[in-house]
This record gives sequence, structure tokens and C-alpha cells, in this order.
Amino acid sequence: MAETFPNIRMRRMRRHTFTRDLMAEHQLSVKDLIYPVFVLEGKNQRESIASMPGVERLSIDLLVEEAKELYALGIPALALFPVTPLERKTECASEAFNPDGLAQRAVRAIKSALPDMGVITDVALDPFTSHGQDGLLNDDGYVLNDETIEVLIQQALSHAQAGADIVAPSDMMDGRIGAIRQALESHGFINTCIMAYSAKYASHYYGPFRDAVGSAGNIKGGNKKSYQMDPANSNEAIREIALDIAEGADMVMVKPGMPYLDIVRRCKDEFSVPTFAYQVSGEYAMHKAAFLQGWLDEEAVIMESLLAFKRAGADGILTYFAKQAAQILARDK
Repeated sequence: MAETFPNIRMRRMRRHTFTRDLMAEHQLSVKDLIYPVFVLEGKNQRESIASMPGVERLSIDLLVEEAKELYALGIPALALFPVTPLERKTECASEAFNPDGLAQRAVRAIKSALPDMGVITDVALDPFTSHGQDGLLNDDGYVLNDETIEVLIQQALSHAQAGADIVAPSDMMDGRIGAIRQALESHGFINTCIMAYSAKYASHYYGPFRDAVGSAGNIKGGNKKSYQMDPANSNEAIREIALDIAEGADMVMVKPGMPYLDIVRRCKDEFSVPTFAYQVSGEYAMHKAAFLQGWLDEEAVIMESLLAFKRAGADGILTYFAKQAAQILARDK
């Protein structure tokens, strides 16, 4: 029989809460959430970020306390981003692989206090370079690919040695996943996972993040278009993802998130691999600005935005709303 009205009334199943719940195709869980955090030097230090209201840079001691709160809420992992002092930034990014660097010390402190909390580290050089780019430069200012990979390998190994569960190369150099995988294997870190930022776009949504890690002033109006992806391209993203999977990535990342949910969907449909997305700083800042003006319902929009990632196929979401979302989920059980 053809689906015709009134035999079919789609609103019947929307009449009651229980029927809506029964036919819900996707659900958001606290286990889907990863919380990005910013760590800075010192003790008992806390700095607000003007372009990201409600997000703070924390010294390691305060970050450990924050991690305990996140763990108690059920958030399974955090993503760590260090704020490197200006005097430690160099053209060759040597601080990136310092075994006693800020990121490495933060990893050890968190894993010591919370062995079961997942710790994801960013493998990229922009927080450590004096020029703000994600790699080493030649005399013409072009980011060198193969030479950068050699530094990324050292950085990833230093994170694994500190106890990171997942290293996340976000640099977009060609071939770096295979090189890092080989280095991890040869040094005995066979269970260290790689979360590849496989489809990272040269987006204008990253501005507040660069403020947060202190790289905005270093890049001085430059851009990253020679290595990050063109926002116009979708097929290219699929090629990038396929290459990273072949090189040994355990999971892949699409960044930014909401403006690129079509890429998340294509990735999940075509590869069926663990797929993650990052609700980036610009997305967070726009939402927060609307919330602070009273233009949008804060809790409802946070949960709707995160559910959109699940509907698109994301297995996990990096989001600055993770803590707030976890509190909402716990309250509404």
C-alpha cells in the first residue's frame, strides 16, 4: 500500500515523549566528548581568554584538578594544548620535543593523578615557532615538508615517552603519519594511538584558538594555505583521509566541525573508521556571543549542535562545551 495520508500520519510518533525517544536515530553520550584544554607555565595560574568566554589557560596543578572534575563527570579524554612562553619559541621549534617541556610535564602529571583518563596531545609546531607556522621555513618563507616531519617525529616520541595515550598530528604535512607510526613502532610504543587530523582546512574559524595558545601574533597576517586544505574541496579531503589510514592512523579528524559535517559524513560512509570532529574555537566563540546576548537558548543549542555531529557520523567530538554538556547529560538522566 502506498504511503499516503491519512493512513500515514508522521506526527503520530511525535505525539508523546516516549515514542519520540523510541524512534530517535542518534543519541549523544558523555562518552562522545573530548575536552580541549590549554596549559601554561607556573603554579596556581589561571588566565581567561577574551575571545573564548568561559575558557581558561591553567597551570599544571590547576589542570590536574580540572581533569579530576572532568573524569568524575564521565568525560573519557582531554586534548592538551600548551601555551609556550615567547622566549622559548624558535625558528626550529626545539621546545616542541623537550622531554621536560610544558606539554610533556602536563601529560605526566595528569597520567600520574588519573591513569585512566585519556590524554591526547597535539603534534604540531605552531605553538613553538617564532613565526607561527606549523613547520620549518626555507629562505623564501615556504613551509618545508620533509624537514618538518623529522621534528614532528621527535615531538610525537617525547609525548609517547611522557605517557600520552594518543598523539594527534594536526600539521598537515605529507607523509607524517607513516613516519610517526614507524618511529612509535621502532621505539616500542606499539599501543600509542594516532589521531590524524586528516582533513584540516585552512579555515578562518581558528582565530580564538590562536589567541589562546599565543600564536596569533607570531604569524603576523600570514596564512597556512600551502599545507592546510582549501575549504572549496571535498574529494581532496577523502584522498587525504585514505592516505592517513594507509599510513597507520587509528582514527581520523575533520576540522573545523559544523561547517564541514559533509566531510564527516563522507568519511564515515566511505571508510567506516573511527571518525572525530573538532567544534573549533570560532564555533564556540560565535555560540557564546549569541548566548551572552540572550539571542539563543544556551543549553538547548549546545546539545543540538553536538547531536548534529553524531548524526553526521562522528564517533567523538572535541568541544569546549564538553564539560557543560556532560553536566547537562548528568542532570537530565
